[in-house]
Amino acid sequence: MADQLLIIDDDARLAAMVSDYLTAAGSRVECRLTGRDGLAALEHGAFDAIILDVMLPDIDGFELCRRIRMRAETPILMLTARGEETDRIVGLEIGADDYLPKPFNPRELLARLKAILRRGRAAPHAADPGLSFGRLHIDRESRMARIDGEARSLTSYQFDLLVALAENAGRVLNRERLMDLVKGADADAFDRSIDVHISRIRSAIEDDPRHPRRILTVRGAGYVFAKKQDGET
Repeated sequence: MADQLLIIDDDARLAAMVSDYLTAAGSRVECRLTGRDGLAALEHGAFDAIILDVMLPDIDGFELCRRIRMRAETPILMLTARGEETDRIVGLEIGADDYLPKPFNPRELLARLKAILRRGRAAPHAADPGLSFGRLHIDRESRMARIDGEARSLTSYQFDLLVALAENAGRVLNRERLMDLVKGADADAFDRSIDVHISRIRSAIEDDPRHPRRILTVRGAGYVFAKKQDGET
């Protein structure tokens, strides 16, 4: 079945060009030129991924990303004419799955879309019992992390990072190894984004993100997921 994609970008010419390219690649695409129209489209239809521009005439793209993330886990790929590292970090911190600065190659856009869609549709393990560490339970079938049974919000990429860490509990993993473990990650990905995603995961699953007990930083080496948590022996 064709992917249903939503483009929210006030550049009508660019949106039409991207729409034509993605349609030729087999997707069904809707375009909206304002944030409010984009939210209205989400109210009335289901989409597999959203391509969201940061610079919109009515609602700031970062704010729109926050609003979308509050109501749905739909993968979000952000576009912006501003290529500064801080903008990329902000986009990832508020829940975007990936980030692509303008101008961009449509082939790269398509590749990144396929990657985030593939991560979101990763096949679950048969009769997977999940992963449990103290009060934390990671359900790979429902793709949900829970603390004391309460679901914690993570993007598709962040969930895959958490699983990669948990499946290698006790082992120090550097950024390159984590990017390799997370299926669909681009080889030349913005590697500092791993740090941002880890920070978001900590905010979701740690009792005190400033003093983490589940995902620990090994200075100069990477991250390690604690085998024993919440007083386990």
